[in-house]
Amino acid sequence: QLKSQTDGDRQRLQYIEKQRDEDQRNLSQLHNQTSEIRNQLSQRLAKIEQAGNRYKQIEAELKELDELHNKYSLELQANSNKRNEMLAQIEQMAEQETVLKSRKDELQQHLEQGRDRLRQVRDQFHRLQMQQQAQESERTATEANIERIQKQTEQFSRRITELNQAVESAVTPLEEMQSGLQALLQSRNNKQQALNQSQEKVTGLDTQQRQQESQRNQLQQQSDEIRNQLESRRMQCQELKVRSKTIEEQLQNTGFEADALAEQLDPEAELQSWQQQLSNITQRIDRLGPINLAAIDEYKEQSERKQYLDTQNEDLVTALATLETAIKKIDRETRDRFKETFDHVNMRIGERFPKLFGGGEAHLELTENDLLNTGVIIMARPPGKRVTNLQLLSGGEKALTAVALIFAIFELNPSPFCMLDEVDAPLDDANVGRFCSMVEEMSEQVQFIMISHNKITMEMAQTLNGVTMHEPGVSRLVSVDVGEAVKMTGA
Repeated sequence: QLKSQTDGDRQRLQYIEKQRDEDQRNLSQLHNQTSEIRNQLSQRLAKIEQAGNRYKQIEAELKELDELHNKYSLELQANSNKRNEMLAQIEQMAEQETVLKSRKDELQQHLEQGRDRLRQVRDQFHRLQMQQQAQESERTATEANIERIQKQTEQFSRRITELNQAVESAVTPLEEMQSGLQALLQSRNNKQQALNQSQEKVTGLDTQQRQQESQRNQLQQQSDEIRNQLESRRMQCQELKVRSKTIEEQLQNTGFEADALAEQLDPEAELQSWQQQLSNITQRIDRLGPINLAAIDEYKEQSERKQYLDTQNEDLVTALATLETAIKKIDRETRDRFKETFDHVNMRIGERFPKLFGGGEAHLELTENDLLNTGVIIMARPPGKRVTNLQLLSGGEKALTAVALIFAIFELNPSPFCMLDEVDAPLDDANVGRFCSMVEEMSEQVQFIMISHNKITMEMAQTLNGVTMHEPGVSRLVSVDVGEAVKMTGA
């Protein structure tokens, strides 16, 4: 009979294990579905956020495109006005071409006259340079003669000194010496006169040279002035050529003919007044700023871009509306499921708490009215105490309250296994007994794996697994089937 009962228990155990495996598979599927739903929700929330950012970006781009549209419209109108003004200015500048050509001819004539005058001044300057070189060579020869005469005078002076000394010491008659002295003095006077004439001649040559040098400087200044005038005329002529070429290119671009414009030109027109008008028009053009010739093409391009962005905006608005509808639906379902779960757990903890504590009451409270953002607080009142929150309870009371919450959640979403690690450590014997009774009650639906050192808890277990050290330094796993052990003890 015991064997048949054991076989029946084994069959029931196998059936329970199969049912447990099936429940485990179903639970895994539910977990997978929940994970997929959470991933889809996260993806949809991310898409919604991206769509919102894209919507804001498109709104900013649309606003920018509207501003560009208005800006390009104004630029197009301003460019049209500028074009009309430029055409009128081109007509006026074409009328000035004949006057500029006549002015160019006059300047070319002045340029030729200046070149002739420059050639004459250069020839005269060359002649003066030749005369100056000749005077320089004559002056050099005169200075050499003066130096030679001075050397002779010095020799004569030395000779007179020697003769005077000889007169004093000589034995020759004094008259002969005096006649010789007179002859020497006469020769000295003649040399002195020749020297004075040479000095006067040198002085005249110096004066003449200074005059010629002054005249040469004057001619050099005149030559520089004429050269500067010639360079200025050349620059003016070059400027007129450039302006003439520019006007011809403008006439070619506009399609006008110079002869026809010359015939239409007012004979009483003045260059100064036209230049003043041209300066005023140039200032007005500068104030208008640069002309954007590509405004029309840019306007077309931006219009096409605006149409493309409008289409994208409509698609995004439609997608955003769809996502908002999905979010509202998910939020509604989440609130319903959360409310249902909260009510169930609150009801079950209200039932489990008095069984574990032998009285008292406990319930759950929400921190906010919004079910999507609210938190949950556990309010517990053990027997003989006031209602307080979990933070003000003792260690054993916290452990029992946590066990009540865990068992309430397990009843809502049961799991094949439940592992409890020394939950009964802070409990006294009475509380341990109530805890073991509830574990034994729930063991019909959940298989408990408990780590404990309490003897009361061990007595409730069906199988004991422990580690023993039969020899020093050698540990061994020991497993005991309590039911078999009891049978062996009874036998």
